[in-house]
Parts: sequence; structure tokens; C-alpha cells
Amino acid sequence: MLRISCRGQVVASLCCRRLSSSSSQDGTTTGTRPQRQPEPAAPDPDSDASEERGGKGEGGGPRTRKPADQRSVFLFPGQGSQFVGMGRGMLRYGKVREMFSAAEKVLGYDLLSLCLHGPHEDLAKTVHCQPAVFVTSLAAVERLNHVKPQAIESCVAAAGFSVGDFAALVFSGAMDFTEALYAVKVRAEAMQKASELTPSGMLSVIGRPQAQYNYACLQAKEHCKSLDIQEPVCRVANFLFPDGRVIAGHKEALDFLQKNSRKLHFMRTKPLAVSGAFHTELMQPAIQPLREVLRQVEVRRPEINVYSNVDGKRYMHEDHVRKQLVKQLVSPVKWEQTLHEIYERSQGQSFPRTYELGPGKQLGTMLQKCNLKAYKNYTHVDVTDDEDHTDAEWTLTERNN
Repeated sequence: MLRISCRGQVVASLCCRRLSSSSSQDGTTTGTRPQRQPEPAAPDPDSDASEERGGKGEGGGPRTRKPADQRSVFLFPGQGSQFVGMGRGMLRYGKVREMFSAAEKVLGYDLLSLCLHGPHEDLAKTVHCQPAVFVTSLAAVERLNHVKPQAIESCVAAAGFSVGDFAALVFSGAMDFTEALYAVKVRAEAMQKASELTPSGMLSVIGRPQAQYNYACLQAKEHCKSLDIQEPVCRVANFLFPDGRVIAGHKEALDFLQKNSRKLHFMRTKPLAVSGAFHTELMQPAIQPLREVLRQVEVRRPEINVYSNVDGKRYMHEDHVRKQLVKQLVSPVKWEQTLHEIYERSQGQSFPRTYELGPGKQLGTMLQKCNLKAYKNYTHVDVTDDEDHTDAEWTLTERNN
């Protein structure tokens, strides 16, 4: 099994842990499920690494502490960032080839081919795009480790948007690559099945300062009740940045919001190309499959700070990780709050370098809107690589203070 440890180092090419065939929990696809074996407990992160705690105190007892601008924070994207062609040219970096090979065994299909060649309709399916974003994001870690290893070594904090949480946890040493991928597979299949039970979706909204999102959702639910829809769902599912939200729920509720967007003080609305109302109570049927698989995989305490987007707070221990990952399915993604937690600091303090690792630059855009000073130290690590584009040239794309 391929294992990725804290700070992105790939440890042992293919370790002796066996992979045995089994069906996925809900039986929708057949893949190879990793067999868990006992491993030594993860070391205490406070013993050998500094922590990024923003302006709320930087305790933890590290022996040495680098200035903030010599430390790094990793952000991992979620579903919706995928595109056909991601992964192109990445096989020359580190253990990326083994990562995709292991993914094919776990998933039961050629993920690399799907990422490189599509078709787009297949890659965009929840059951495919969540594993695809997860694997290619960790492939981006390998690329960064090749071109700028000091960024890996200086990383003190990480966060992931929705399914990106799993990539952040793997990087932190809290989960092994193949076990986390299997959990992502089960999660994606369960979310897809839950989506098929009710016509629903997600709506990206940019509001004016006077917009009242909860009130708008209440009106939309009242509209649904007038259509004899029992227990309608409509709520903010993603907090992206100031006045940037994603609202999810019944299709009729989202149609109402679009039709009445001007009255509700929405400047722009855009339906998202997803299969259902993620991060709402409509995902309740997906809870049990994910809870069961998380009981079966090994989870350790993260070796660096990893922030849960359920509440923006750090994961504290193994049970906390399992609990928050399950809760995330039916809870809003509080990304704006997470960014504030990571980057809040006193006036005059410097900011760490931020790397977005994976497809798309959406997280960088959100950081720019939430904290412009932190964004000045932002770099995107892409998941495509032009063979004619040298690593030296890549480093020149980094933003400087």
C-alpha cells in the first residue's frame, strides 16, 4: 500500500500491507479494499514541529520557531474543481505513478485515464470526481516536494474544502493514502445515492450587503410548502467569503431563489453542476456508510494542525476526526470561518506562505476575498505539467511580499 506521511513525504514505495479484493460497502462498484494492519502510534506533533495558530497564541512548546513568512499553509480543493486533463505530465514526480496505480486497485477503474481523457460527463459524476480531486491534489503535493521541498518541510497547517479534508488529513499523517481513498470512494457513492432520492441541487449566490440569506431560504421553503412538498430543505451549505454563499436544497426552492433573486438582493446566482444538496439534511442517508467505513480505517492524531470546515477548529484526536468527517456530510462548509481561524493575527504580524494543491484556483480566490494580506503570499500548485515548462520557471510564478 502506498503511504503518504506528514509533510507529504512518500514513505516506502509499496509497503508490505496487502490489498485484497472486496466489494464496496453499498455494492455499487467493485474495487480493492486496503486491509488495515497495526502501525506505531503517530508522534506527538508538539515534540518536533511548530504550529500555525494565527493571532490566538502560538503555544505547543516547539524547540525552535521560524518566522511566519518562513512557514507554509496547505489548502486542498473539493468537488467542482475537477477538469479533463488534470494529472497531465505529473507521472514524472515522485510516487505519482504508484498513487494512480493504487487508486485503480481501490476504485476498480482507471482513474488516471479518466482524469486525462474524460469524458467530462463521467469525470463530473460525484462517484468519480471526489476520488479524482483527492488523488490529483496529493499528486500536486509530490510536485511541490520536487520543485520546492522546503515548502513541505515548513508546513504547519492544512485545511481542505469538503472532500479536500481527506487530502489534508493524509498529508498530516492522520490517515493512509489507500485507506483514505477507500473512505472517499464509499463517501462519494453514498452521497450519489442520497442525491438520487430527492430532486435537489446547489446554487452559488453573490449577495449585496443587505441580503438576508436565512430569510431568503425561509421564503423558499414556504414556497415549497405551497407546492405540497413535505419538510422542504433550503439552507446555506457553503460559507465561501463575505457575501459569497452556496445555498442547497429542493430544486423547487432553488428555482424560487433564482426567480426572485433581485427582490432578495442577490447580485448573481448560478446553479452548480452537482448531483444533489450536499451538506444539508438531504445527505442523511449517506451518514451510516461513511461512519461504518471510518470505523474500519486507521485514524491517527494529525502531526500538524488540520482545520475542520465543520466549525473551523483544529482536529484534536482520532475520534474527533471520525466524528467531524461524518458530521460534515450534513453540516455547512464554513470555509470563510476556517480561513479566519487560520490567518487571524495581530496587526503587523507576517503571514505564512499559502499553497493551494490541486485542480482549480477557487480557494485562492476565496482567500483573496477573505484576507488580502494573506493572499499576497499565495501560490497555486497545478495538477498539469507542460514538459517544456521547467521547474525553475514554475518557481517564478510564486507571489512575493
